[in-house]
Amino acid sequence: MSTTPTRGGLEAATEPVTELTLLEVSRCCAVQTGFVIEMIEEGALSPMGGSAPESWRFSMVQTHQVMVAARLQRDLGVNLPGAALALQLLDEVETLRAQITAAAVATATPAAPDADRA
Repeated sequence: MSTTPTRGGLEAATEPVTELTLLEVSRCCAVQTGFVIEMIEEGALSPMGGSAPESWRFSMVQTHQVMVAARLQRDLGVNLPGAALALQLLDEVETLRAQITAAAVATATPAAPDADRA
């Protein structure tokens, strides 16, 4: 069985899903659709698509954010504004780590030439 989500029960040979609907996100994250809507109202998520909930689409990153927010609420009792702040800070940490990695790669020195080749 493939761990890649697919729509309509199609086999893994089809293209993987990169966007989910509101209902799919809520099912995947085991939350009510109202929870996802509250995250949008709080500014923690910005769905793609139109203004109607039926046309909203969410990326895999956003789906992960819903999972994290739900876990923060369930396990730590964090309210939604606190979860939104935590998500923002986690995103900033990830961005800073990527910048540090890029800087380390850019400043890496090549191996020194052999000493006997002068």
